[in-house]
Amino acid sequence: MLIKSIFSALIFALFISSSLAQTTGDEHEKNEFFVGYSHQRGEFQDSRNGFEISAVRNFSRYFGIKGDFSAGFRDRTSTGSVIFGGVTSTFPVRTRTQVYNFLGGVQVKDNATKSRLKPFAHALIGVANDRFRNRVPDFCSTTPPDRLCNVVRSSEGSNVGFAGAFGGGLDIKINDKIDFRAIQVDYNPIYLNNGFRNNARFGVGIVFH
Repeated sequence: MLIKSIFSALIFALFISSSLAQTTGDEHEKNEFFVGYSHQRGEFQDSRNGFEISAVRNFSRYFGIKGDFSAGFRDRTSTGSVIFGGVTSTFPVRTRTQVYNFLGGVQVKDNATKSRLKPFAHALIGVANDRFRNRVPDFCSTTPPDRLCNVVRSSEGSNVGFAGAFGGGLDIKINDKIDFRAIQVDYNPIYLNNGFRNNARFGVGIVFH
């Protein structure tokens, strides 16, 4: 259901891009730089908040090459336990997960300088880096005996694999130098050594020319 919704948004963005491209002349924005908020949601309701930045070099009114970087973060606290000498001890586990997307590809958009509404679509591929870090900061100092520190340890890991972003959105012209990105929706698949993940990525922010 998630994938179908995102692909429908992509098709809609492409349709709107072609139907609104009515501006006369070929004067267009040559470069754009986007910075904004990014919300990433996985198929198991694993959501992360972060940011996205991208840069586009437009070689024509409708076609550009795009580089994109996004980062998402999530912090949560859970409870762990260990049995040692017949005694069960509990302790807090603080987990931070991070995901980074390093992507590049093409963008289709009406970049005419006089256009006010600028729907766009892009197809990006690259790599993702997924990291986690588990910390048990207070266990050794608050729960005797101290030898339990040899049983309960902090841990961390990192995975790198293929990633992509396929979607689009809508920019609204504010003035000659700034546009407002009202919405961006991407299908953001990530393939790591521990499996394939279907993700969605949502964004909003400012575009500079």
